[in-house]
Amino acid sequence: MPRSIWTGAISFGLVTVPVKLYSAVQRKTVRFHQLSGTSGVRIQQKRVDPQTGDEVPYEDIVKGYEIGPDRYVVIQPEELEALDPKKTKTIEIEDFVELSQIDPIYYDHPYYLAPGAGGAKPYRLLLEAMEETGKVAIAKVVIRSKEQLVAIRPMGDVLNMSTMLFADEVVDPDTIDDIPRDGEVSATDRELDIAKQLVDSLAGEFEPEQYRDTYREEVLALIERKAAGEEVAVQPAKEEEAAPVPDLMSALKASLDAVRERDAEGDGAARSKKAPAKKSTSKRSSSGAKSSSRAKTKK
Repeated sequence: MPRSIWTGAISFGLVTVPVKLYSAVQRKTVRFHQLSGTSGVRIQQKRVDPQTGDEVPYEDIVKGYEIGPDRYVVIQPEELEALDPKKTKTIEIEDFVELSQIDPIYYDHPYYLAPGAGGAKPYRLLLEAMEETGKVAIAKVVIRSKEQLVAIRPMGDVLNMSTMLFADEVVDPDTIDDIPRDGEVSATDRELDIAKQLVDSLAGEFEPEQYRDTYREEVLALIERKAAGEEVAVQPAKEEEAAPVPDLMSALKASLDAVRERDAEGDGAARSKKAPAKKSTSKRSSSGAKSSSRAKTKK
């Protein structure tokens, strides 16, 4: 059972909503340790002074900010502590905005907010008010001594809170020279028409269950085979010759024809594959008319 990682309250005008914070994701990255290639023993990393070659005790390590080659400003822990944001246990809602106004690039890490002791009714009140108005709350909160900008929105019966990047943390795409500017290149009406047909032919419902991390699955399968004593033969990588860039119009037509041919051959199979996902979706929304309105609000 998941454990809460933070407890506090949402400040909603003069209303206080006690809440608990839970991580909404469980990363599935395959992690490896570093071992000695000769003994197979896990290696240790030490902090060493390159001038003396001696190991530096942890208590003797200080923080330094580089201001030039080999020039640092040393900052003491107590100096940083004096600048720490005020450690409150309150998620201060500052604004309510439209979900469509938030570019996904600003989202960082998702969490779930659950009601704390005595908070079930105000929690439900806030959730339903946001559903009915179609608004998302923008707030600030201090987590692990760091002030976070967050967005809170209803997701069915739960409030989702996503930490966000600040505006100055997002790279301005205008600073990337390789991006063609408006007017530098243009597509013909015919090319655009075929491209739109190709997009429409590949359009469908977003069903997250159908996408899998196939690389992670293959890595885990490799680990299982090797752990069972199986010898794994590594094939030499083949050098691929760079293919000539195809004519854009020809590539668009060929892509569209391929999609149409695929759909014609596997139309029945495609429908049968999508059926379970649609069935499970209907289960999730079978709690009544309110759930249906929530789904529309989320979109």
